[in-house]
Amino acid sequence: MFSDLSQSPLSKNLKRLFLLRNIAIIAQCLTFAIVFWTIDIEIPWAEMIFVVALLALLNLLTWIRLRRKWPVSHLEFFAQLLIDVLALSALLYFSGGSTNPFISLFLLPLTIAAATLPWRYTWSMAIITIACYTLLLVNYVPLPHDHNKHLIEFALHVSGMWLAFVLSTVIIAWFVVRMSASIRERDQDLAKAREHALRNEQIIALGTLAAGAAHELGTPLSTMAVITGELQQEYRDDAEFQNNIHILRDQITHCKQTLTQLLAKAGQSRTEQGSELPVDEFLRQVLDKWKLIRPSVKFTYQANGVQPVPKIMDSQLLNQSLLNLLNNAADASSECVTINSHWDHSALNLDIIDDGKGLSPEALQRAGEAFFSSKAPGQGFGIGLFLANANIERYGGSVRLFNLEDGGACTQVVLPLIGGAQP
Repeated sequence: MFSDLSQSPLSKNLKRLFLLRNIAIIAQCLTFAIVFWTIDIEIPWAEMIFVVALLALLNLLTWIRLRRKWPVSHLEFFAQLLIDVLALSALLYFSGGSTNPFISLFLLPLTIAAATLPWRYTWSMAIITIACYTLLLVNYVPLPHDHNKHLIEFALHVSGMWLAFVLSTVIIAWFVVRMSASIRERDQDLAKAREHALRNEQIIALGTLAAGAAHELGTPLSTMAVITGELQQEYRDDAEFQNNIHILRDQITHCKQTLTQLLAKAGQSRTEQGSELPVDEFLRQVLDKWKLIRPSVKFTYQANGVQPVPKIMDSQLLNQSLLNLLNNAADASSECVTINSHWDHSALNLDIIDDGKGLSPEALQRAGEAFFSSKAPGQGFGIGLFLANANIERYGGSVRLFNLEDGGACTQVVLPLIGGAQP
């Protein structure tokens, strides 16, 4: 669900700096070619090519470093920017120093440092770039100058300043925009993490209340079991009464089993709570239990999928989550619930369709919130769908609710499978 939280914004920004450096190396090579072939000018080509080659080698090492899952520190990112400053200073030294129109490119590493690093690194970069600029005012290899071509050289200088400004503007805008997007993505991930932490706290609170309720309900259920047993013995000749008592005793037995499982499972980890079952057998068990809980509900069930049948994690939490969704569909349905399941080797897709009135706009928007229910007061607590969604997401699945065009609503469940079964 989440983005890669292990990748910090600095790691993403180092990747962007690596790409920018590749663009800079290509642009420098193209500039060298244009100057060499179109402008008759003598500059220290060997030294400048050596600087570009060294920069390319350092960028290759950066690429190798990026393939490792090591965190990027502020110091490392600052050192990467410092490499670019020194390389730019060397190239400017051999091509006119401060008279080179590309001197304004010193603003690029300073802008990147200001946008990504703490203030002490930004001020350090400012001091370094100012020092480099100052040294290039007095110490540099001058460009050849022909007074007979003064106007042409001035036009080239102005054109170079324009090109440097365009490059600086585009690169600064691109980097800052991408960096801002990275920060926004990080904020969204943190907001989702906080939301999930809050939901986990609500689940823990509900689990604590459920454990307490299980202890309190044990005695009333035992009393009801004893009384129904006595009534069953007392009215043996009344067939209709015996049938109703039999249903009532089955419901009491199911409640007691559920409470026993709830107390037995409390405190166990997710891996301890389940075993592996073929997905068709798992669904059959869930539907058999649902028929016991809701014997009056009419439903149709269709299943299809790959063979051999893959397995799924069978756990009490997952069973209860699907039962909650089935109960919601039964409550909303007027006549019949349609259940369709399809699986491949990696996932189970389960559609639970009711023929009710559908979900209201508010219910569609707030479905899955804790303690929100669209049912009449006293008919629901608003925690069934919340817990079902939370538990299914913990198992790597998802729950989606939507209205159908022909009426009714569909609850779409996707659950990951363990893998194909061995024939």
